[in-house]
Amino acid sequence: MSKTAGIPDISLPDPSRWKALVFIALAQLMVVLDATIVNIALPHAQLDLGISDGNKQWVITAYALAFGGLLLFGGRIADLWGRKRTFVVGLLGFAAASALGGAATGEAMMFGSRALQGAFGALLAPAALSLLAVMFTDAKERAKAFGIYGAIAGGGGAVGLILGGVLTEYLNWRWTFFVNIPFAVIAAAGAYFVIREPAGTRNRSTLDIPGVVLSTLGLVTLVYGFTRAESAGWSDGLTVSMFVASAVLLAGFVFTESKVKAPLLPLRVITERNRGGVYLSLGLAIIAMFGLFLFLTFYLQIVKDYSPVMTGFAFLPMIAGMITGSTQIGARLMTRVAPRLLMGPGFLVAGAGMLMLTQLEVGSSYAGLILPAQLLLGLGMGTAFMPAMSLATHGVRPEDAGVASAMVNTSQQVGGAIGTALLNTIAASATTAYVASHAAGATNQQLLQAQAMVHGYSNAIWWAVGILAAAATIAFTLINTGRPGAGSVTAASGDGVEDEIKVPVVAH
Repeated sequence: MSKTAGIPDISLPDPSRWKALVFIALAQLMVVLDATIVNIALPHAQLDLGISDGNKQWVITAYALAFGGLLLFGGRIADLWGRKRTFVVGLLGFAAASALGGAATGEAMMFGSRALQGAFGALLAPAALSLLAVMFTDAKERAKAFGIYGAIAGGGGAVGLILGGVLTEYLNWRWTFFVNIPFAVIAAAGAYFVIREPAGTRNRSTLDIPGVVLSTLGLVTLVYGFTRAESAGWSDGLTVSMFVASAVLLAGFVFTESKVKAPLLPLRVITERNRGGVYLSLGLAIIAMFGLFLFLTFYLQIVKDYSPVMTGFAFLPMIAGMITGSTQIGARLMTRVAPRLLMGPGFLVAGAGMLMLTQLEVGSSYAGLILPAQLLLGLGMGTAFMPAMSLATHGVRPEDAGVASAMVNTSQQVGGAIGTALLNTIAASATTAYVASHAAGATNQQLLQAQAMVHGYSNAIWWAVGILAAAATIAFTLINTGRPGAGSVTAASGDGVEDEIKVPVVAH
């Protein structure tokens, strides 16, 4: 170990790392649940603020566009500016944007606050994951830390449905925004006093402005293309032009990154087969997950006539499964078996749960079908998410940790946009076809509508089964690392002094 005057010994683990994990996990929970908490409150907010049916999607879309479009930039800012500082600024900005949303008096104020939430979330999310990557260096401790983080990343959306239902039903839709403020303030204060970012892990290269512009515009047009496809259709002229523009912009981004001296996204981060496999398989799994959240929410509220609170609590088995899969299966086995032997089977178990839900009917029993299917889904996803989150930043240079973390969030965000649009469109088409073919002989129109809706959901869920099978295949074929061991690499700090930084390496 080289010791240089003024440089702390950073090979030793940070003594406050477990306290720091509490505040990082709290911030991650806030960001993830915010993606779904607003969904349940949306009808009430729309009525209060006079938002038209044509514009209501922007409450969700404004957040998704800013968050998805700025993630890579946010990850690079974290590497450049310091992860702790970026994390705290992201939290405080998110709290301010949430206060603005809760106090909204019209649709413009609401849409603006949602875009601001997305922008600060894009700073916060990659900073949180990269802090974990550089603070937890022991293989077993890293497994536990990422197990907790993976459970929150997977189950936070379902927690959002519960919290959204409770706040909307018993308080007011505005509290789905105001509830973020205590989360953010506590996490920011804790992070400020507890987190000690290891020295020598920043990337002080000049900012790649062409890369920032191309990646942001490319991701924004891609996410908007999918969200527009859901409402306007896949053959709509603007939808098609968004996809074409996105392909051109992202191709230009990749070309630029291969040529510039200090790229926004060093291609080494995504071309390494294991990290590339994680980004692809995780994105596919999120497509299936987000579609399912949407279908089960509508099925339980419209077909089964559950209240918002009952609907939220109906997702508890999935959360329990995710926590168990992530902390009890994934974290315990991660240091003993290769990641692909957790991720591949995890996605297959989740696929089995999804396969059960293809049998969904109007009169299906919650205890007999939905509950066991959710348990399988949760167990499988939790088991797979945990090693995926850890492997996504595994073996990267410390100065690339922020942008590697941003890629995880980007694959999740784009996957969520694709899942909602693609599976909803498939379900809507199947529903329309069912009504057209059964309308003549129907005596009960209300029952026909319910049957058509459930038929549409089961059709789309079959697609989700196939998508999870594809995720498992990618995990088995692309991810070829052995179980993680511990070692050290050398990284240069900003002042040119080399410090030995203990990070996990892969045992083949």
